[in-house]
Amino acid sequence: MLAALFSDLLLRQPENPSNAGAMPFDQIVTLVVLAAVILALVFDKGRADVVALTGAAVLLITGVVRPVEVQGAFASPAIIALASLFVIAYAMELSGLLDSAIRGMVGLCRRIGQAGIWVLISVCGAASAFLNNTPIVVLSAPLVREVAQSMKLPPRRYLIPLSYAAVLGGCCTLVGTSTNLLVDNMASLAGQPRFGIFEITPVGLSVALAGGAYLILLSPRLLRSAEMRAEPEDDGQLRRVDDPGLAGSQVGDPEAFAEQRPLRPLRALVSAGVFVGVIALAALNVAPIAACAFAGAILLILLRIITADEAYSGLRPDILMLIAGMIVLGIAVEESGLASQATQRMVGSLEGMHPLLALAILYGATLFLTELLSNATVAVLITPLAVALAETLAVDPRPFLVAVMVAASAAFATPFGYQTNVLVYKIGNYSFMDFVRVGLPLNLITWVVGVAAIWFFFPF
Repeated sequence: MLAALFSDLLLRQPENPSNAGAMPFDQIVTLVVLAAVILALVFDKGRADVVALTGAAVLLITGVVRPVEVQGAFASPAIIALASLFVIAYAMELSGLLDSAIRGMVGLCRRIGQAGIWVLISVCGAASAFLNNTPIVVLSAPLVREVAQSMKLPPRRYLIPLSYAAVLGGCCTLVGTSTNLLVDNMASLAGQPRFGIFEITPVGLSVALAGGAYLILLSPRLLRSAEMRAEPEDDGQLRRVDDPGLAGSQVGDPEAFAEQRPLRPLRALVSAGVFVGVIALAALNVAPIAACAFAGAILLILLRIITADEAYSGLRPDILMLIAGMIVLGIAVEESGLASQATQRMVGSLEGMHPLLALAILYGATLFLTELLSNATVAVLITPLAVALAETLAVDPRPFLVAVMVAASAAFATPFGYQTNVLVYKIGNYSFMDFVRVGLPLNLITWVVGVAAIWFFFPF
C-alpha cells in the first residue's frame, strides 16, 4: 500500500496550475534515498545501521536535511533514553543478577516439570517489558534447551515461544523496545505530546495475554513437525549470528552475552535499585524518561558499580546508529512534504471510512512492513502518516500511534521480523515455514486483540 502511495506521488502532477511542473528536488532525493534504503534492507545488502547512516549522509550532503537537524537526530530523547537504559541493563548483567535469576528459574523448572519451562518463558516475557529482550533471549535460550533436553522434551517446542514472549513483553511499556521510544520521538516532532512510560500498558498487556494463551495452548501442536527433524548440534554455546543484513546486524555476536557471571550482591542491589528508581521517576512524571535514565546511568558510573569503559561497551552502537539514521530519514520525509502528500492520497482512499476501520488498516499495513523491514524503518515511515491521517479524520492521533508501536514490534511470521527470532532460528534449527506456521496465526490474533484494545483504552 505504501509503495503504491509513494509511486503515485512520483507520477502525480500538482493540482494547482501555478505550481505545475517537476517534483521539487528535495522530494526526488528523499524518495530515491528512501527506496534505496528499503531495498537494501529487504535484500540484506549491508548492515542495517550502515545502510541507515548512508542514507542520512546522502540527505545531508545534498542539502535535503541541515546539519542542525542531523545533530538533533543523534541527540534525540529516544537515543539518549535508549543508550542510558542499555548502560543500566548492562550493569545489571555484569552484576550477575540476570544470570542468577535465570539459574533459579531453571531449578524451578526441574522441580515442577514442563510447566516450569512455561513459567521461565513467562518471566522472560515480563522482564522484556523493562529490559532489552535480546540479552534476555540469548541468556535464557540455551537454558530452556538444556532443561527441555534434561526432561526428554523437544527444545524446539519452546524456543520460538520464548522469542515471541520476549517480543510481546516489549510491547507493554514505553521502554520495552526501542521501537516504542522511536515512535514517541517521531510523534513529538509532529507536535504530539509524549507518552507516559505505562500509558500503552493496557493495550500491550491485552495483546501479550492473548498471545501468551495462544503460545501455551496451540504452539506446541503447530511445532510438532519441526520436532521430526534432527536435533541441532548441542555444543553448550550459542552459535554466532553472522547474518550480514537486517536482523543480524541488530543482534550482533550472542557469545558476548553468553558468559556466565557470578552474582555480586552489592552491585546487583544498587543497579536494580537505580533501574527501579528510573522507572518510578519517569512513571510519576518527575522528569522525562531520557533525563531519568541518563541520570541513572551516570550515577552507576559515579558509584563505581560499572566503569566508564564497561558503560561504553554496553551502549549497543549498532542499534543507536540505526535509529539515529532512520530519524534523519524521517525528518527528510516530513520536511520535504512527502508525508503530507502521501497522507492526502491515503485519506483519499479511506474517505468516508470509520476511524476504527482506518485504524485496523493502518495496523495491518504496519505489521506487513515489519515482516520485511527493520522496526526503526517502519516507525519512521508510518508514524508521520499515522499522525496526519488521524488529524485529517478529525480524531485523536493517539490510537493510531499506539497501533504503530504494537504492530511495528509484534511481527511473528518470519524469522527476520524481530531480532530475537533470528537467535532462536539458529539455535533451534527451525525452518522458515516453522515461523509462518506458528507466527501467522499469532499475527492475526494480536491484530484483532490489539485493534480492539486500542479502541477500548484509547477512544477516538
